[in-house]
Amino acid sequence: MKKVFVSICMASIAFVMFSCRSSKEVTSLSSMNGEWNIIEINGSAVVPVQGQQLPFIGFDTTTGKVYGYSGCNRIMGSVDVNAKAGTIDLGALGSTRMACPDMTLEQNVLGALAQVKGYKKMGKDKMALCNASNRPVIILDKKVADVKISDLQGEWNITEVNGEAVPAGMEKQPFIAFDVKEQRVHGTAGCNLINGGFKVEEGNALSISFPAMASTMMACPDMETEGKIMGALNEVKSFGRLSGGGIGLYDANNTLVLVLTKK
Repeated sequence: MKKVFVSICMASIAFVMFSCRSSKEVTSLSSMNGEWNIIEINGSAVVPVQGQQLPFIGFDTTTGKVYGYSGCNRIMGSVDVNAKAGTIDLGALGSTRMACPDMTLEQNVLGALAQVKGYKKMGKDKMALCNASNRPVIILDKKVADVKISDLQGEWNITEVNGEAVPAGMEKQPFIAFDVKEQRVHGTAGCNLINGGFKVEEGNALSISFPAMASTMMACPDMETEGKIMGALNEVKSFGRLSGGGIGLYDANNTLVLVLTKK
């Protein structure tokens, strides 16, 4: 009986230690700010298949915006910034609707996120997301930027716009060239030359926007792709490295709008 009592006590202690809302462990929502890799789901390590990126989730705790990547699709939504410390509801996140060859990881990520009702700090760079029973369902690891603005220096082919491949054999193959020191860009959208500057936000290493892009005014037989590229450039708010080695440019909803490959 004594052994049983000790076992129950130990189990109770372990539960408290892993509780997302333990009084000693509760931290403010601001501790969630930034981007986090999803490294564990329901006790199992996340292992992407070949060519698949590690899923992640990002929080802007000032506005309540939530975004990320679940293994195939982009996820987006919001949280209540005024919720009680240690509580967070991720049950209403939306996502894009692409199909990938293997959706297993995505299904696991989305299923776990739908259960999240709380969070708890686990050491310096890790966070647990817990369900209504305070059980950790997702472990997060602070994401370190694997690309910086200086990496954009040089010329890049524009190979994809809004999820569609840029046609080969265009009159002028679209590209964009970065002069990082001068914060200038030039290139072609497929028919016309483009040039202008870019801006970055202080304190956000992955931010970039093109607020004043200009182009020549020639007319070509097919202007459809050029129109899509110019429209996408106007929407760009951030960038990141893709698994294949290229650069992705994303809009305010963290949707991939342009893919760049080194020329």
